[in-house]
Amino acid sequence: MSSTHHPHEHEEPGEWRMLAALALACALLGLGALAVDLAAGPASLRGTLAGLACVAGAWEAAAEGWHALRWHRRIDVHLLMLLAAAGAWVVGQPLEGVLLLFLFSTAGALEHYAMDRTRGAIDALLDRSPKQARRIGPDGTEREVAVALLAPGDRIAILPGELVPADGEVLEGESAVDESNLTGEAKPVSKRPGEAVAGGTLNDWGRLVVQVTRAEADSALHRIVKLIREAQESKAPAQRAIDRWGDAYAIFTLSASVLFLGVLLLTGHPFRDGITPANSALYRAMTLLVVLSPCALVLSVPSAVLAAIAAGARHGILFRGGAAVERLADVDCVCFDKTGTLTAGTPVVAALEVLPADADRRRALSALLSLEAGTTHPFAAGVVAACRREGAGQLEVVGLSNSPGQGVAGSINGTRWSVGTREFTGAREIAGALVPAGTIVSEVWASDGTVTVRATLVDEIRAASAPTLAALHARHIRTVMLTGDREEAAAVAARQVGVQSYGAALTPDAKMAAIRRLSAEGRIVAMVGDGVNDAPGLAAADVAIGMGGRGSDAALESSDVVLTDDRIERLVDAIELSRAARRAIRVNVLISVGAALGMAAYVILGPGVPLSVGVGVHEGSTVIVCLNGLRLLAHRPSRES
Repeated sequence: MSSTHHPHEHEEPGEWRMLAALALACALLGLGALAVDLAAGPASLRGTLAGLACVAGAWEAAAEGWHALRWHRRIDVHLLMLLAAAGAWVVGQPLEGVLLLFLFSTAGALEHYAMDRTRGAIDALLDRSPKQARRIGPDGTEREVAVALLAPGDRIAILPGELVPADGEVLEGESAVDESNLTGEAKPVSKRPGEAVAGGTLNDWGRLVVQVTRAEADSALHRIVKLIREAQESKAPAQRAIDRWGDAYAIFTLSASVLFLGVLLLTGHPFRDGITPANSALYRAMTLLVVLSPCALVLSVPSAVLAAIAAGARHGILFRGGAAVERLADVDCVCFDKTGTLTAGTPVVAALEVLPADADRRRALSALLSLEAGTTHPFAAGVVAACRREGAGQLEVVGLSNSPGQGVAGSINGTRWSVGTREFTGAREIAGALVPAGTIVSEVWASDGTVTVRATLVDEIRAASAPTLAALHARHIRTVMLTGDREEAAAVAARQVGVQSYGAALTPDAKMAAIRRLSAEGRIVAMVGDGVNDAPGLAAADVAIGMGGRGSDAALESSDVVLTDDRIERLVDAIELSRAARRAIRVNVLISVGAALGMAAYVILGPGVPLSVGVGVHEGSTVIVCLNGLRLLAHRPSRES
């Protein structure tokens, strides 16, 4: 009904208050005109009060209708309502025109309020963003500075009860941090040296010294808010369809009313009837114009989609647009990466072997460390840490090259080394290291052609992975694991999480091909991943779902839905929210179309409907649609994680 249908850059948060005040003024002036009429007071006073009431009620409609007509050459619902109100005056029923504009402006205020609530749910994230920080100087002194002045490398002190000013890594101290505004998880997360903290989260009980890793504009909080705002501007497919036909429907409504007026005049109905106005041709045509107007229909989708986006953001689920909200509800197959998605993603090196036994161990481990330090692979941090513990140092790498899904290569002190899979490095096969039975084992190999290094890593399945997959199976959603890891590790992981099928030793291109094969079978496929090597698969999926906490920028940019707290169980919550939004959209469309067509049939075929009844049904359906969408703001996960 209002600018939400055709968003304008001049719409401001809180605009609903002004619209509510205009609607209230319209009501009070209209009641005054009614009182004068009932008391048989001066007609001029009644007309003046009714006229002022119409001005208040039509203020927003006139502004929006003129904007659409002047700048877009469009006839929209605002113009239709103004024509209907003017028609009520022409047939001598100004109070019914006042009622029409009062209900129309009230519904508009409610619509703006609903949309303001969805924006407010997002802006509340930034309200917790601190403006000042305690920066530690080179001499150890602390000085308060604006957060905007912090740069990567700065050291800051965070006292108990203070908000974390910027993304960073803990250097000193120990505490727990409340990350609920980003993740929806109320339980504070323990923080120790070496662990990351996010700006806008709340330090609980200990003093922390943190090194800033990202400037304010690049922080996780600001990135999430930016993505959500972009999502709110992205229309769902159903909304695009309504918008595409909206202008044509408005012209159809106006044309149908004019045609109905002509038919009534040709069949002997008077143009105006001072005795029984409801039987006049103009009155009935104006009533048809009101009941056919698409106010509720154009609100049916955005009211639900925007509320779903805001509700998801509060629970660690970021929908990057209305299309993602709608599409996720249709998913019947979910593909998962293994490391960092179904597993904890922090593999620990269980064995570090250098062959032959008489090789220079420190030289070989330094080469492995130097090449792994330049990658973002989930195994890299564990491998680098293990090499450092044995005294290896980082050396200069020349001519570094990357083969996604296979490994990296580069020259160190004139010798060409390769690190990655055994096949990529060309290392000879050797017996596996001894690890506990049932452990998920992965291997990183390094070789210069004469010396071979093997790092054996063990990973753990996320506690929530198996229940999440079971919940998906209960919803008749197929699950597939696609991993670049070797067959043995993939088989163990698949057995522990209960995935229905899996593919191992897959390159990024092979993952993408597997997803395309599933799509060719007629399935709606979602892909869940967190690494650079997952980006092609995410791009090929119908719905791309990124793990936002540790996920790479490439994976996040390829994602339609982001689980901002890295909790795999949020996937089920996201699907439930998406399905709830789809149900709300379907109910809204049914209400809006049913009310419009039902009342139109009654106006055309019946003996005549008072304009006030038509207005009540029309605006009532608009308010119901708006509130039905707004209720999604109170959506809660169906199960506690």
